[in-house]
Amino acid sequence: MATKQSSAEKRMKQDEKRRVRNKKAKSSIRTAARKVVEAVHAKDANAAAAALKDTLKQLDTAAGKGIVKKNTAARKKSRLQKFFNALGAQA
Repeated sequence: MATKQSSAEKRMKQDEKRRVRNKKAKSSIRTAARKVVEAVHAKDANAAAAALKDTLKQLDTAAGKGIVKKNTAARKKSRLQKFFNALGAQA
């Protein structure tokens, strides 16, 4: 028989699950953004384009789920796109 659980204990368990999930999502966004930057510095347009596409998708998903705020996602997307576009100007 299961023991009775208080609502506060349940809330703490839910919060911890969400915290771990959100941390994983934010970490993966940072890693993806780092791959874009590394590819641009290496002047590898194909790798940079693929990494950028993946990063933009992750940012949109996280913003839609409320993991990051919409304006934060928009700002990061804009800056990464601008950085990527500079690669074309260098070539």
